[in-house]
Amino acid sequence: MSQYFQIHPENPQARLIRQAVEIIRQGGVIAYPTDSAYALGCHLGDKDAQERIRRLRQLDDKHNFTLVCRDLSELSVYAKVDNSIFRLLKANTPGPYTFILNATTEVPRRLLHPKRRTIGLRIPNHQITLDLLEALGEPLMSVTLMLPGDSLPLTDPQMIRDRLGKQLDLIIDGGACNIEPTTVVSLLDGQIEVQRLGLGDPEPFGASREH
Repeated sequence: MSQYFQIHPENPQARLIRQAVEIIRQGGVIAYPTDSAYALGCHLGDKDAQERIRRLRQLDDKHNFTLVCRDLSELSVYAKVDNSIFRLLKANTPGPYTFILNATTEVPRRLLHPKRRTIGLRIPNHQITLDLLEALGEPLMSVTLMLPGDSLPLTDPQMIRDRLGKQLDLIIDGGACNIEPTTVVSLLDGQIEVQRLGLGDPEPFGASREH
């Protein structure tokens, strides 16, 4: 059975954050809350943990994982960001967006889009996640916690425990989350394109809810 930590969403207990980070560093797969839906996460360098997440979600090798970063300086290590993109990101992070950007050589090849050197990155506005990332000192490799056959992500930590308790190493109960995934915005080649409407407001990126 997985471990189950009840962590305060606004004032996370440092002891539990440290224990969660240790589980991640030892190859664990965790379920954790974000400012959109709950997500599955693991250590950036852990191929086995990544494969466990693929099996859980029944993802093929073309599905892109997201790097969840603590701030813009960390994001800039893994993505190529010019001044105009930096200003756009600064105005809209942290928040419920995933940005598709050109990757730097810091990103493991297995995480990249198979035909283009691109990667999805995000900076969530959720204190548990931000404290986790701060203690970990690097991004989490992550996907939305949506199981095969489901049309919506899981948002209730007790339900996550009931359905996945034997397959995860840790479930972080930070209370109920939103049910929508992130809005996905491509910032490639100087073009701004909203690729998926989710929780984040698309208007700063030239799109509207009606699209």
